[in-house]
Amino acid sequence: MFGERYFATRERLMEVIRGVVDLGEQTQSSIGQHLAADAVRNGLTTPFLFVVFGEVNAGKSTLFNGLFGSELCKVNVLPETERVMYYLHGEASRDLEISPTLEECHRPHEFLKDFNLVDTPGTNSVARGHLSLTDRFLPVADLILFVFPISNPWGASTWDFLGRLPEETLKRVALVIQQIDQRDPADVPVILGHMRDLSIKRTGLVPPIFAVSGKLAVEAKKSEPFARDGWTKSGFQELEDFISRSVCQSSQRLKLLDAWRQHAADALRTIEDRMEETARNVDRCARFLAEVEREIDGLRNQFVIRLPRHLTGVAEVFQTEAVWVAKRLNRKLGPLKSLLHLFLGDKSGSEIEAWFVERLQTAVENVAEKDATETASICESHWNHLVLRVKAEMGVSLPDASGIQPELDHARKRFVRRLGRTSSMGIGNLKVRHGLDVALRQRNTALKTLVAASLLGLSTAGTCGFFLIPWVPWICLGASLAIMGIALVYALLSRLEIVKSFRERLLDACGSFANALRGDYEEALRVLFQDYAGCLKEIRRHVANERLALEPRQQRWNELFLALKAIEQDL
Repeated sequence: MFGERYFATRERLMEVIRGVVDLGEQTQSSIGQHLAADAVRNGLTTPFLFVVFGEVNAGKSTLFNGLFGSELCKVNVLPETERVMYYLHGEASRDLEISPTLEECHRPHEFLKDFNLVDTPGTNSVARGHLSLTDRFLPVADLILFVFPISNPWGASTWDFLGRLPEETLKRVALVIQQIDQRDPADVPVILGHMRDLSIKRTGLVPPIFAVSGKLAVEAKKSEPFARDGWTKSGFQELEDFISRSVCQSSQRLKLLDAWRQHAADALRTIEDRMEETARNVDRCARFLAEVEREIDGLRNQFVIRLPRHLTGVAEVFQTEAVWVAKRLNRKLGPLKSLLHLFLGDKSGSEIEAWFVERLQTAVENVAEKDATETASICESHWNHLVLRVKAEMGVSLPDASGIQPELDHARKRFVRRLGRTSSMGIGNLKVRHGLDVALRQRNTALKTLVAASLLGLSTAGTCGFFLIPWVPWICLGASLAIMGIALVYALLSRLEIVKSFRERLLDACGSFANALRGDYEEALRVLFQDYAGCLKEIRRHVANERLALEPRQQRWNELFLALKAIEQDL
């Protein structure tokens, strides 16, 4: 039997799958979509396909008979294979003509359950459709054997056909020199050397090459007792070892086995979930764990109830920062800075927003840090009390509060970062900068117009003075100073109006900001207590062990799981 290790692994996998299906029925788990019986049978038991090529009377049929020790293919001095002969397993011997160039040969040989064979008429056959038909088998063939008679291993038609094969197909090709019993043994190594040289020239690589005698192999396998000397002379041992390795190391077949192994693993996970669900209803320790988790939820609810007070503090922080940023805006809109902005560009809106976001985020994080520290302190107190209860109820020793300090510190930092990011995003959602940018653009446009008019008056005064025009320079100079004064007054008045409007918009948005923060605050609290609940892993591990002892089917699950792991390592 070729590839015994592969078929042994396949049989083990099928046995595990049958066990998983039985366990799924016992636990009433829905695993049909993973391991449907027909899909498993069709997926795992697909036979290997061997295709043999060669010129007429090259010894292809004899090669098959020698490999499987049976008169599977007709052998004669005249060409016996006129069609492509597709050998597969059947309960009784019968031949079906599929087309003028293809015939299915059903035979009751056991090896055909695992190996299907394609015997071709010959690469130099004159029958139309032979080569195009055999080309259809190449993409799905697991092994392709090119047979050459030792009397003429240079057959042009076979080498031409071999040279047209793509590189991917050549990886599944082996060359076989047949009928070595008809030549002096000393000639065989020389012929093999020529074959390797020719293969390099025609294909660019050297596939495995074997020199055999199918006739000697058939005679050896049929003799009673087994003819060891004839078998050795036939050269079939090396060829059969190669075929076994090809079967066992076929990446396509190993991937198929691994895919079904993964299906079985998925089904086992489904069964495990079902068993855990059942065990929780009867397990005393599971009820205790659920009680502890409810206590943690109760602690979280206490903080949620106190949330309005926390949000009041956030609103106060918002108002304080709004007043501060309005003062900064007032300084940014001073006359001199406003004049510089006309020439250098005005980035007051983005700068004010960045300051506000940064300060508000820092302030909110400070409030959040205080809340998180208080929450962590309550969790530590709860944990110290829980350690004694778990010891008395379950006999499990848990570390004291210092043992879970890293988890609590991590949860506290996540809480603070989350609220800081939320406050930053909340400012953007309020769109307070939009109105400010509009007002600043209008102000800058007006100031640019006034300054330009003033500069125009100065330029006109200077020009007229240069040409000694009487009175006009003084008139233009006076007009320029008047416009500059108007610009100054407008700058001061518009600054007051913009700052006042901006501050009022921020203060009006305070309530919206606090309300927007509420949902994220509650979610951050939930995550913080969820992280605290993660410290119960020792209790959960104990619950799992208790359930394992009480649930008899768990032992079977473990056996199947370990069997799958062993198969995974073999693959």
